[in-house]
Amino acid sequence: MSWTEERVELLRKLWLDGLSASQIAGELAHGITRNAVIGKVHRLGLSGRVKAPAPASATPSIPRARPQARPTPPRPIGPAVMGNTALAMKPRAAPQPVAAPQIESVVIPLSERVTIMELREAMCRWPLGDPTQPDFRFCGARTAEAGAPYCGPHARIAYQPAQDRRKR
Repeated sequence: MSWTEERVELLRKLWLDGLSASQIAGELAHGITRNAVIGKVHRLGLSGRVKAPAPASATPSIPRARPQARPTPPRPIGPAVMGNTALAMKPRAAPQPVAAPQIESVVIPLSERVTIMELREAMCRWPLGDPTQPDFRFCGARTAEAGAPYCGPHARIAYQPAQDRRKR
């Protein structure tokens, strides 16, 4: 498919006559698609088009009467729906405070705290302090179960039931 001078002139004429790209593609035939017509129109810079006249109907159109709008019932006038108080928030009862879960404080003797180099398999790996500081240590207490990462008190802090976390 190539755009010959004759095809381009026919495209211009049909485009300016107001035919659609699909109709022009049908007139040109021979492998020219609607998209090819649209692309060529844009490359040629064709813009202004004559609108195709609308087919005249056999009977003259009679203007339709607009349906009558129903009268709206009067709204109740009151402080809740008028003026600057229309969107005012209504006071609510104060929410009941949710008791924070009791987390026992775990006191670890300084003698049990261990560095990463002293940490063994049956020792609690609960971090204590800031890891960037030289006094950073791990709990080091014996774990409740073999292979568990934390001692009993730290396991209770680390593994809280899901419903308790949602309450907070």
